[in-house]
Amino acid sequence: MESIFNLDNQNSNLDSKIVAGLVRVSQVFKTLLLEKSKEYQLSPIQIQLLIFIEYHDKDKSTISYLAKEFNLSKPTISDTIKLLEKKLYITKTFDKNDSRSYTINLTPTGKMIVLETENFIDPLTKIIKNSALNKKLILWESITNMIKQLNELEIISVQRTCLKCKFYSKKSNQSFCSLLNQNLKIEDIRIDCLDFE
Repeated sequence: MESIFNLDNQNSNLDSKIVAGLVRVSQVFKTLLLEKSKEYQLSPIQIQLLIFIEYHDKDKSTISYLAKEFNLSKPTISDTIKLLEKKLYITKTFDKNDSRSYTINLTPTGKMIVLETENFIDPLTKIIKNSALNKKLILWESITNMIKQLNELEIISVQRTCLKCKFYSKKSNQSFCSLLNQNLKIEDIRIDCLDFE
């Protein structure tokens, strides 16, 4: 298979163009996050952790879970959490039954930092917001299927999407959630569901 970075191959092959386009979008994401991290003297992963902790349940705010979520080692996450604690952005709530185990909570200052940094993604959000609905639906269906397949290939380890949930089924090309007891349209499919099991 020829490299997608080989321009002759890329320019003559739609699959290669799409993958090269995804690479460019991922570079934009990294660039936007890096710019915001420099502005606030935080590393990109520190910003991502703060945002994740703010918007997810406490059971997902542990070193073990965060390591899986971000595909990083526990020592890397632990070191990052220590730095955020020194900056007074987080506190730890220790487990009464296990003094080595704790959940991570944002301080008021940490919550303020989330509000000031989470907008790093706004340029991409504006582009999507201004797209036609039919294009958004096609894009969303492609993204959700790609995430599902990446999980099946064990490239994405944590999965909280409808497509991998015990409540999800598909009959006659119609998605259905037995928890909500309703059919799901393409736009109803979630990639990060609070009720995922």
